Amino acid sequence: MTCIEKQWHVYVIQTLQGKLYTGITTDVARRFNEHANKKGAKFFFIDPPACVVWSMTCSSKSEALKKEAWMKKLPSSEKRKFIRDIGQTL
Repeated sequence: MTCIEKQWHVYVIQTLQGKLYTGITTDVARRFNEHANKKGAKFFFIDPPACVVWSMTCSSKSEALKKEAWMKKLPSSEKRKFIRDIGQTL
Protein backbone atom coordinates (compact mmCIF):
# COMPACT_ATOMS: atom_id res chain seq x y z
CA MET A 1 0.00 0.00 0.00
CA THR A 2 1.24 3.47 -0.88
CA CYS A 3 0.84 6.41 1.45
CA ILE A 4 0.28 9.65 -0.45
CA GLU A 5 1.02 12.75 1.56
CA LYS A 6 -0.73 16.03 0.87
CA GLN A 7 1.35 18.79 -0.62
CA TRP A 8 1.14 21.95 1.42
CA HIS A 9 1.50 25.44 -0.02
CA VAL A 10 2.13 28.88 1.43
CA TYR A 11 0.38 31.61 -0.54
CA VAL A 12 -0.02 35.38 -0.61
CA ILE A 13 -3.20 36.96 -1.94
CA GLN A 14 -3.48 40.62 -2.85
CA THR A 15 -6.85 42.26 -2.22
CA LEU A 16 -8.64 44.74 -4.49
CA GLN A 17 -7.34 47.55 -2.25
CA GLY A 18 -3.77 46.21 -2.42
CA LYS A 19 -3.50 44.57 1.00
CA LEU A 20 -1.62 41.28 1.33
CA TYR A 21 -2.87 38.13 3.06
CA THR A 22 -0.69 35.09 3.80
CA GLY A 23 -1.98 31.58 4.45
CA ILE A 24 -1.38 27.86 3.91
CA THR A 25 -3.46 25.24 2.13
CA THR A 26 -3.31 21.96 0.24
CA ASP A 27 -5.04 23.54 -2.78
CA VAL A 28 -4.33 27.19 -3.60
CA ALA A 29 -7.04 27.56 -6.27
CA ARG A 30 -9.71 26.06 -4.01
CA ARG A 31 -8.66 28.26 -1.10
CA PHE A 32 -8.68 31.40 -3.26
CA ASN A 33 -12.23 30.57 -4.37
CA GLU A 34 -13.27 30.04 -0.75
CA HIS A 35 -11.87 33.45 0.17
CA ALA A 36 -13.60 35.02 -2.84
CA ASN A 37 -16.90 33.50 -1.69
CA LYS A 38 -16.42 34.68 1.92
CA LYS A 39 -15.86 31.18 3.25
CA GLY A 40 -12.92 31.39 5.58
CA ALA A 41 -10.88 34.39 6.65
CA LYS A 42 -12.88 37.43 7.72
CA PHE A 43 -9.97 39.46 6.32
CA PHE A 44 -11.70 39.34 2.92
CA PHE A 45 -15.22 40.29 4.01
CA ILE A 46 -14.62 44.02 3.43
CA ASP A 47 -11.76 43.89 0.92
CA PRO A 48 -12.20 40.98 -1.54
CA PRO A 49 -9.25 39.01 -2.91
CA ALA A 50 -7.97 40.05 -6.34
CA CYS A 51 -5.31 37.46 -7.12
CA VAL A 52 -2.69 35.09 -5.76
CA VAL A 53 0.61 36.94 -6.11
CA TRP A 54 2.91 34.23 -4.72
CA SER A 55 2.82 30.61 -3.68
CA MET A 56 5.36 28.01 -2.71
CA THR A 57 5.06 24.23 -2.39
CA CYS A 58 6.43 22.86 0.87
CA SER A 59 7.56 19.38 1.82
CA SER A 60 5.26 19.20 4.87
CA LYS A 61 2.59 21.06 6.81
CA SER A 62 5.23 21.92 9.39
CA GLU A 63 7.43 23.58 6.75
CA ALA A 64 4.42 25.48 5.39
CA LEU A 65 3.50 26.74 8.86
CA LYS A 66 7.07 27.92 9.46
CA LYS A 67 7.22 29.73 6.11
CA GLU A 68 3.80 31.29 6.75
CA ALA A 69 4.92 32.55 10.18
CA TRP A 70 8.06 34.03 8.62
CA MET A 71 6.04 35.79 5.88
CA LYS A 72 3.50 37.14 8.37
CA LYS A 73 6.28 38.77 10.41
CA LEU A 74 7.50 40.75 7.40
CA PRO A 75 6.21 44.29 6.90
CA SER A 76 4.11 44.65 3.75
CA SER A 77 6.93 46.48 1.95
CA GLU A 78 9.31 43.59 2.64
CA LYS A 79 6.75 41.02 1.42
CA ARG A 80 6.37 42.99 -1.81
CA LYS A 81 10.15 43.19 -2.24
CA PHE A 82 10.52 39.45 -1.58
CA ILE A 83 7.88 38.63 -4.18
CA ARG A 84 9.42 41.01 -6.74
CA ASP A 85 12.91 39.62 -6.12
CA ILE A 86 11.84 36.06 -6.92
CA GLY A 87 10.36 37.14 -10.25
CA GLN A 88 6.69 37.62 -9.52
CA THR A 89 5.02 41.00 -9.76
CA LEU A 90 2.43 42.80 -7.69
